[in-house]
Amino acid sequence: MDSSFRLPFRSGVVPPAASAFRRIAGGVLTIVLAGFAAQSPAAAESITFTSGESRVSLLELYTSEGCSSCPPADAWLSQLKSSPDLWRSVVPVAFHVDYWNRLGWPDRFSSADSTNRQRRYAAEWQGNSVYTPGFVLNGQEWRGFFDRASLTPGAGNRAGRLTVTLRDRTTAEVSFVPTAATRGSLRVEIALLGADLESDVKRGENGGRKLHHDFVVLHLGRAALTESGGRYSATITVPEALAARPAALAAWVSSTDAQTPLQATGGWLTKR
Repeated sequence: MDSSFRLPFRSGVVPPAASAFRRIAGGVLTIVLAGFAAQSPAAAESITFTSGESRVSLLELYTSEGCSSCPPADAWLSQLKSSPDLWRSVVPVAFHVDYWNRLGWPDRFSSADSTNRQRRYAAEWQGNSVYTPGFVLNGQEWRGFFDRASLTPGAGNRAGRLTVTLRDRTTAEVSFVPTAATRGSLRVEIALLGADLESDVKRGENGGRKLHHDFVVLHLGRAALTESGGRYSATITVPEALAARPAALAAWVSSTDAQTPLQATGGWLTKR
């Protein structure tokens, strides 16, 4: 099966003003599952996402409603909704950064955490700036979007099986069994994603436009994984509610001292 995606858009790079770098400390993962659209009783009790053993690519888009170059990138990411490779070999997430907010339009999906995450990547790459739209593929800067290159998710490498099971919408059970021995400690990050979202932008570079978004990170949490017999696991309580209803979940495992994902998985939480 051809898993390439052709890029129909070309967009320039708009570098933002620099802001102070702050490292986000690891902590207890709190995720909200209340407010999901109605599902069948069986689905409401338990829903499981699993990666299989082949590596699934994590594709991150750093974007902003205040950036006039970002809508084409947002539209390109939205095309993945109809791809057969979605969740199977590529997990897309859109982080809205907050450094555009002071330039005329406060992006309601933006957060300092998203900005800090992008800045940590820049520091790992020994870069001195961040920009939007910016893509990161498996922890590496990916500029193929601007060159109309093909994105080929997954390299066919065996990474290990990552499984996330949601029970009664209140508990997330995480299990990761790597195919090879892993040094150091691991953590899991879980994002609740919004889809089919719209904003009527009143000011800034996109003033007067209606913007459409998918795979938007509404909430991101993390937790340390405990190892036993080659299996890494965590049980996470998810007690709070979100104002925006999450449509999907994305999860990935990485080392505690790096952001590069080892494995990813995800799926829809609402019927599509």
